[in-house]
Order: sequence, then structure tokens, then C-alpha cells
Amino acid sequence: MAIPSCLVDTNIFLRVARRSDPQHQVADKSLAQLIAQGSVLYYTHQNIAELWNAMTRPLVRNGLGLTVDEADHQVRIIESGMTLLPDNEAVYREWRRIVVEHAVQGVQVHDARLAASMYVHGVEHILTFNVADFGRFRGLTALHPSAVV
Repeated sequence: MAIPSCLVDTNIFLRVARRSDPQHQVADKSLAQLIAQGSVLYYTHQNIAELWNAMTRPLVRNGLGLTVDEADHQVRIIESGMTLLPDNEAVYREWRRIVVEHAVQGVQVHDARLAASMYVHGVEHILTFNVADFGRFRGLTALHPSAVV
């Protein structure tokens, strides 16, 4: 299945950054496969903020325990190989519409924000381990990494 463009969810970046993670290999291979087929890969400001949070949080608090320099290195890799979907007023307005229309609550607001960015920027696919979290968003396709490799 050819995928012209795809937003990469934070949980993919986290698995790639943590080589000891049991899902590291499938996450890494799925990104390589998308790149090999010519897909344009995207990230958002939100992805990087969530990633930085998890990477620099101590191991005892379910983080990766990386230094700022190590986190910066990981983010630079993303920035050099992927394209930023910028936040703007249209993304905010779409997010507001989504959270009201779908009665989004709690942590799911983050997924709604990614969906809003996808709608505004015309990206129809997201690579994620949390496929079910995106099921409510019509016109968007959530792909599990195992479906790509």
C-alpha cells in the first residue's frame, strides 16, 4: 500500500529512541519502509514537546532519563529527516471543533490536536501504536507499524 504522506505519532519516536524497547525494531523498520517507498513523513510541535518530556524525564518516573544534549540529538534527527506541520490558527479552530463534536476529554485531547493538524494540512495517515485512539476521526487512517513492514 503506497502512502504518500504520514504523520508520525510520538509513541513511534519514543520506541525508536529507546533501543531496548520491545517495539523498537518494528517502529524503526516501519519508518524505513515508509521512507523507502517515498512517503513524506511529518511531525508537529506537540510531538516534539511530548517526546522531550518523556526523553528527559527520569527513569524512575517512566522516562528515558536522557540529558538535554541527548534529547536535542534525537530531535535534530527528526528535524533533519521529516517535515514540520506548523501550528496556526486554523489548527486551533479545527481542534476546538473536534473536541466539542467528539466530546473529547482528558489525555485524548492530544490525539485530537494531531488529528486537527492532519485535517488542516491534508495528511490522511498517522503511524501509531494507538490505532484505536484515532478511529473516531473520519477520513484519517491510523496505521500500526506492523501493518507497514
